[in-house]
Amino acid sequence: MDWSVSAPGHASVRSGTRRRTLRYGIIALAVAAMLCAYVVVVVTRANAAETLLSQGRPTTASSAESAATPASSATDGNAGTRWSSAFTVPQWIQVDLGSQQSITRVALNWEAAYATAFTIQTSNDAANWTQIYSTTTGTGGSDVSLAVTGSGRYVRLNATAKSTQYGISLWELQIFGGSPSTPGSCGATNAALNKPALASSTENAGTPAASAFDGNTGTRWSSAASDPQWLRVDLGSVQAVCGVTLNWEAAYATAFQLQTSNDGNTWTSIYTTTTGTGGVQNLNVTGSGRYVRVNGTARATQYGYSLWEFQVRVTGAPSTTNDTPTSPSTSPTPSTNPGNAVLLSYKKPAVASTSQNDTNCNPCTPDKAFDNDPASRWATSPDNGWVDPGWIYVDLGATAHITQVVLQWDPAYAVSYQIQTSTDAVNWTSIYTTTTGKGFKETLTVNGNGRYVRMYGTQRSNGYGYSLWEFKVYGTGGAPTQPPAPPADPIFPATNLVWQDEFNTGTNVDTTKWHVDPGTGQNGEIQYYSNLNNTSIQGGSLVIEARKETAGGRDYTSGRINTSTSFTTQYGRVEARIKVPKGNGLWPAFWMMGADFLQGRPWPYNGEIDIMEILGKSTTDVYSTLHAPAYNGGGGYGQKLTTVDLSLDYHVYSVEWDSKHMTFRVDNTVILVANKDTVETTRGPWVYDHQFYLILNLAVGGDFPGPIDATTPFPARMYVDYVRVYK
Repeated sequence: MDWSVSAPGHASVRSGTRRRTLRYGIIALAVAAMLCAYVVVVVTRANAAETLLSQGRPTTASSAESAATPASSATDGNAGTRWSSAFTVPQWIQVDLGSQQSITRVALNWEAAYATAFTIQTSNDAANWTQIYSTTTGTGGSDVSLAVTGSGRYVRLNATAKSTQYGISLWELQIFGGSPSTPGSCGATNAALNKPALASSTENAGTPAASAFDGNTGTRWSSAASDPQWLRVDLGSVQAVCGVTLNWEAAYATAFQLQTSNDGNTWTSIYTTTTGTGGVQNLNVTGSGRYVRVNGTARATQYGYSLWEFQVRVTGAPSTTNDTPTSPSTSPTPSTNPGNAVLLSYKKPAVASTSQNDTNCNPCTPDKAFDNDPASRWATSPDNGWVDPGWIYVDLGATAHITQVVLQWDPAYAVSYQIQTSTDAVNWTSIYTTTTGKGFKETLTVNGNGRYVRMYGTQRSNGYGYSLWEFKVYGTGGAPTQPPAPPADPIFPATNLVWQDEFNTGTNVDTTKWHVDPGTGQNGEIQYYSNLNNTSIQGGSLVIEARKETAGGRDYTSGRINTSTSFTTQYGRVEARIKVPKGNGLWPAFWMMGADFLQGRPWPYNGEIDIMEILGKSTTDVYSTLHAPAYNGGGGYGQKLTTVDLSLDYHVYSVEWDSKHMTFRVDNTVILVANKDTVETTRGPWVYDHQFYLILNLAVGGDFPGPIDATTPFPARMYVDYVRVYK
């Protein structure tokens, strides 16, 4: 990067010669003191088995003096960076340790602007705080070591009096205590994340057991409305269980037990209560087992039991898989391709009892269920097809042995249906029957022979008809047509840089790389996107600027660019380093659209991948979301992460994407892991296995961020250091 011009957002030292001279002297002393303090820390840890818990953890503060002194600088392990606050008291800084921990010591490396009166507090919810240290005679210093006793997920320093006319400033804030990964201590990692789950019951197909273990607080498991009910997770091996977090929906348990088992049959209770109050419960427990279960015996409501998330912590480092695969897999999994089976139904002739072809579904003909396109579907006609029975069959071209059928249902699914085969499309033999169809994705193991395969529905799930996004038949024989070969999955971490823009040349956007996209926005946005008037290159960054000015019939302008005419990608690591603006109604975003949108496929059938969306009114929250025909808008499949104030500095926003999943991150913190199988079995089709193009924009107003107000700063700027794509 060319930093010959001061980088936006990197503020200079506070004005005033006296203050600047003092700061440089303090830096030299602090570095020297830190070298001495490092020896002390190492010795202490060796003797007392202490672990530094706070370094690199999400850190927030009541305020920051400037973008150059964010809260995160106090926990980055760098004695040359610091957090400093506004020039008033009280002020606070807090660290999220990721899980409840035992706190034994707090080390403070003060800058000259120290606190004379402050407390150290802990909390499990960042709302209710317990004081574990207090002083009104603080003297600052570069090696303040406070022995404390307490526990909590969050640790906060709350300053109520200061030593100077400036604010509160710390080079480093270190929290010591139980190690999150060493043997003999309770880990911070969720050992249950994406592990196999099972429940006594589910309320419906949209609330499966797996949703409590997917790391997504927007999905949940819910049970039938009766007692008892249970939910269990398989950790994969016997583990020493030391902590459980239950994030209850409103339908919580007043009486329940936490239980462990080595075989999934014989259970031992490690926690029991009859006075559960719901909410988020962080429970310290002692036990061991391969399986961990919550067993509810009394409900708080007339409904069942419902959990947004069920997390398990274990002693030492849990044996978990990476959230991103390290090697590609070119063959289908056994559940998709049993034995020597191949896909027999692709592009084969299809016939149905009726089909829909109107403005609401155009066309939803039978062939759409067999085109290997998860964003097109067959549906029965609203004129005469919303009746029972309803059916659809495929002609495989020759007699085949059928071993598996995969149905990806639209919400108009069959509760009762049969899978049937025939040699003449007249006389049918049932090879699978159910009266408890759940919709979404159903993978059926079958055994039968025939040239024709039919789904024969006898009971609909609702007042509509029958509708399938995909109907796939696997087996041997037939006359299969080979579908186009998908690209190979990338190997993560991906290191082959295939496209980039570093924004370090010229004065405006490189139009050989970016298409400028003028016009109005969607979603109630109030700006007009101009043609290069609101973009520029400054100090090695792209600047997208929102202004209060009239253009295109709007009172505000901003910028929007995309790679639709120059670059698209399927799979890989897509990342950008961005600094976002703060202010009510501002809405910066880094996202991707399915390239078939350019050929006329409407949104959301083309698919949308939102790598980063941030609302200017709450810049500690970052959203990553997927949009598809069956889940979009406010119902998209996504997750919000609350972290540091993202407007204070640049951060790297990325997605690692292959044929099986996507992992979204801010810097090195995971926001969302979207697994293809989980999405298909709980929300709807996965529509992301094709080319996408990149988009950057800064919106003003709209349904999601809400309105601007008198405090919204104009001009407001979004800075992009670089955009890179790796395979």
